[in-house]
Amino acid sequence: MAEPTREVAILAGGCFWGMEELLRAIPGVLDTDVGYTGGWLEHPTYHDTHDSKSGHAESVRIEFDSRVLSYEALLEHWFFRVHDPTTLNRQGNDMGTQYRSSIFYTSEAQRETAEVVKARVNASGFWPRPITTEIVPEAKWWSAEGYHQDYLKKNPGGYTCHWMR
Repeated sequence: MAEPTREVAILAGGCFWGMEELLRAIPGVLDTDVGYTGGWLEHPTYHDTHDSKSGHAESVRIEFDSRVLSYEALLEHWFFRVHDPTTLNRQGNDMGTQYRSSIFYTSEAQRETAEVVKARVNASGFWPRPITTEIVPEAKWWSAEGYHQDYLKKNPGGYTCHWMR
């Protein structure tokens, strides 16, 4: 069997626990890591990200096999359905810039794909309000503390505001 064609996507859509739990189950996803990106503070902690103190978004770094799952499909069929991309800096009861909807692209091709998919989803009428998702270049990645990794796998009854729509 051939080695997977590995690609990385970095997505933010609210609390990273629920995002990771849903994204890890997608066929073609090889690995996930929750963490912080898009801010100004070096070596942020979970505490640093709250109340928008560091500028970071709670995010998921997804490694996937692009022969099984395209970046376009990851965005259109999963990312834009597992969170509400129309609520600025909010998911459910979670509020603050750390919960913003963001696509951190890793290449020009990813940026172009993200722009096309966002426009298509916005025009589809699936969401009743305009999409607020920002599309920005990848920034320094900081993995979250160990207790956040695989959180809902370790704590099956834990809090989440994510589900497939």
